Amino acid sequence: MGINFDAIDAFDVAGDYEIPLQAKLLARSGEYDAIIACALVVDEGIYRHDFVATAVIDGVTRAQLDSGVPVLSVTSTPYHFHGHDGHLTYCSRHFVTNGAETAEACMTTLGNLPVVKIWVG
Repeated sequence: MGINFDAIDAFDVAGDYEIPLQAKLLARSGEYDAIIACALVVDEGIYRHDFVATAVIDGVTRAQLDSGVPVLSVTSTPYHFHGHDGHLTYCSRHFVTNGAETAEACMTTLGNLPVVKIWVG
């Protein structure tokens, strides 16, 4: 895609729920053209993982709209996730595929922004 890996910063968060705030702060910093947030939200039987996934997506969407900086998400919520090798392999492959698709979407979005800004003023 033509992006130098040295130009990419990676940040760890305590958990999925903390992603929106960190994304919003990074977007507001003015240091980033785009942000991609990644999460694996699993059902561990303690809480409704779909609520957590929705909160993460809603939060990064709000960060994007409030800041004007593209904030994209690779948030996977596998149904009945199990930690055995076969499931880990499947989820890892799926996550890599989603990551590549999101990276491509990010590049398209960054390419479109100057044109859109001209059209809308």
